[in-house]
Amino acid sequence: MTATKLSSKGQVVLPSATRAKRNWGPGTEFEVIEVPEGVLLKPIVFPRTTIDEVFGSAGYRGPALSLADMDAAVRKEAARRR
Repeated sequence: MTATKLSSKGQVVLPSATRAKRNWGPGTEFEVIEVPEGVLLKPIVFPRTTIDEVFGSAGYRGPALSLADMDAAVRKEAARRR
């Protein structure tokens, strides 16, 4: 059995061997599930998608824009939000 402690900030460090075995790197997100025995940490895995599955999901229906047009639109919106 490997032990760890709860920090004053409410953080728990998972042993490096456990992280390596499960390929959990920095930034891995977990679902926290309360179970009768304690707490279960379940990694949140986002489904893989292909370009064909997401193509057109932005909903833009106009003509293709140039990079200069897109840059101008971003600058205009950034100025509006100031």
